[in-house]
Amino acid sequence: MNEARLYADNFGAAFSEETGFLHFLRERTDSGWWRREDSRDLHFLALDDESEESGDYINECMDNGTEDIMKDTMENTRLLLQAQDQCYPVRTCAIKSILERAKISGTALNKVEKPVLARILNYCMGVATGSALLRYSEGKISAVHGGDSSEYAILEMSELFEAMADYLNATYPGCQFAGASYDHSIATAVWEICQDSLIETYKEALEAHGIPYDTLKPALRLTSSDVGISGANIYPMLLSGRDEKIITLGSPLKLEHKTGANLEKFKSQLPMIYAQYTLAIGNLMNLLKIEINNPVNCFLGVCKKIGVTKKLAFDAATLFEGQNGNTPCTAHEIYYGISEVIFMMQCAGESGSRIAQMEENIARAFTVRWHDYDIPGEAKW
Repeated sequence: MNEARLYADNFGAAFSEETGFLHFLRERTDSGWWRREDSRDLHFLALDDESEESGDYINECMDNGTEDIMKDTMENTRLLLQAQDQCYPVRTCAIKSILERAKISGTALNKVEKPVLARILNYCMGVATGSALLRYSEGKISAVHGGDSSEYAILEMSELFEAMADYLNATYPGCQFAGASYDHSIATAVWEICQDSLIETYKEALEAHGIPYDTLKPALRLTSSDVGISGANIYPMLLSGRDEKIITLGSPLKLEHKTGANLEKFKSQLPMIYAQYTLAIGNLMNLLKIEINNPVNCFLGVCKKIGVTKKLAFDAATLFEGQNGNTPCTAHEIYYGISEVIFMMQCAGESGSRIAQMEENIARAFTVRWHDYDIPGEAKW
């Protein structure tokens, strides 16, 4: 981890120790800030235009030693946010919340020149009502949320992860931290829960169906974000085999950043983990009852339905067919095959935010009508 480049839009870090991860998050909380401003008082500038404000900002960066932050912004958003006569560079992960606050959308916005985009944003903000909540972190604006009392609720990530760690360590003796990741969009951590009773019934079901299995460990993932792409969400999961591949189980406990959300409400959900895990493992067991006659076609059809990209879907389907053939099986076996996508993304070095989103996509498979995709013939996309 190169903390000297924490400011960079593409910064990412992985952690193998719980103490180090929690300390890192606490530092992020202490070094950043939240602030409310009237939406109409916000003004956007293109960093590469010829305006006086942009020029003043570049000169200021040269003088105060933040030239690297300015250069990184030039390589990414090339946008500045002016508030209270101070200019702040805009981070890539802030664009989503800025467009939502301005109440505009469309792929064309990605194609216009930055001075044009700045003018569009300024017009929309100029007619907006209410306040905006700014999130500043490591030298840049990371989010511009709705700032009224009925809109975005702040849930400090350091407090959430500390509360989760404290609860799991106190409630599940022997609980082990299995790793974490952080980028400017999202933070996520996994704990292995040393309590076999959570999966004992599942193992019995596998044996009853004659399905061999490797080492299985119950685990939980906490994911949260300051930039509007995730609430404080707890995901039940399995770690399978020597490689501890992730099998996401769906049925997360979710706390959105909405009115009334706070640390105490998050803590009140933690005692529900055991029951929620039992529900989630039941979803996986239900797949054992679904017989599929055309597994490769079903595999690809479900992948397309739940949002797995074509390349990943075909790569995983090829691996599945090589290991299992194209003979009849259950939806349970196909679901394990689809879950290989997560391992493929990890091996490819994908960001924590992309992997967390893919885990959510894959969990949608629990709600699809599997027989709708059990179609004979040549595999198509």
